[in-house]
Amino acid sequence: MKLLGISERLAANRFITDEDESHISVDQESAKSTGMAKRLIAVCPAGVYGIAQDGTVTIEYAACMECGTCRAVDTEGVLQWRYPQGGFGVQYREG
Repeated sequence: MKLLGISERLAANRFITDEDESHISVDQESAKSTGMAKRLIAVCPAGVYGIAQDGTVTIEYAACMECGTCRAVDTEGVLQWRYPQGGFGVQYREG
């Protein structure tokens, strides 16, 4: 039996994206003034967060693994996060 690596195991998950509504939003002004954007980028295992040329935080919510790591480091109240609506989000297939 072949052991699968992390990338292969994550690829087995299924993501159902709500195209109409993100479950994550960021207070852009607070993110810029507190440096929270860099922390979000550093801790997110799915690479959901980024910084655009103008310094705003970008959010690729379709890739969110709903692990809550970003919520744990948001000591500034910059992030508004909730679980996706029923039927949307990640469906874990491995472990």
